Amino acid sequence: MNQSELKEFLDEKVLEYNNPKFIESDPIQIPHQFTKKEDIEIAAFLAATIAWGNRKMIIKNANRMMDLMGNSPHDFILNHSKDDLKKCENFVHRTFNGADFQFFIQSLQNIYKNYNGLEVLFAKYPEDLNNKKVLHHFKQVFFEIPFQQRTTKHVSDPMKGSASKRLNMFLRWMVRKDNSGVDFGIWDSIPMSKLSCPLDVHSGNVARKLDLLIRKQNDWKALEELDNNLRKMDINDPVRYDFALFGLGVFENF
Repeated sequence: MNQSELKEFLDEKVLEYNNPKFIESDPIQIPHQFTKKEDIEIAAFLAATIAWGNRKMIIKNANRMMDLMGNSPHDFILNHSKDDLKKCENFVHRTFNGADFQFFIQSLQNIYKNYNGLEVLFAKYPEDLNNKKVLHHFKQVFFEIPFQQRTTKHVSDPMKGSASKRLNMFLRWMVRKDNSGVDFGIWDSIPMSKLSCPLDVHSGNVARKLDLLIRKQNDWKALEELDNNLRKMDINDPVRYDFALFGLGVFENF
């Protein structure tokens, strides 16, 4: 396929997957349970954090997180008691355990009380073209309160080479605006042009088959290479092609 044929093919796949049917089998259904901005972003952040492994299990465990927070994430983050926190100690999703969940709750409380919420942190460094500095800064703030070392692995840092798949997915959910009804587009302070594809095994394998990616590791350098090629096809909304790459990989075994 030449460049224009590839763009046409991927544009068709975006239309096929970027629609409300996609929500039924995806962790993005968790924040779609809410209408208040803060509830949506907290639910999205927590669901994205545990978004690895079996998708049914991700959704089941993310719903359990919401239940433990009384299905009012923002209120719970701000006003939870020690007893409320203790109820979360038995939570587990793969290597993300109750102690990690309890820390995330406390760190989010610090962010909402002292930084005016998640959007403010992610909107820092407007000159940052791909959110690399932003994600690094976010991790620093997230762990500015006392923490266990084991929990740090659950928030990635592109400065250490990570492709930061889950944080980039969270940003796609919050920032992308279109009429499809999948992504929320509730953050106005970050342009869609800065978003990066949530690079994982599926999207990476498809990108390599389509010659959008040469690098073999799914790390930040690979993400920058993929970003560069996706921006050639759509400079304003490059990450919409995540629907095509992910759909081809997961649903079509491309």
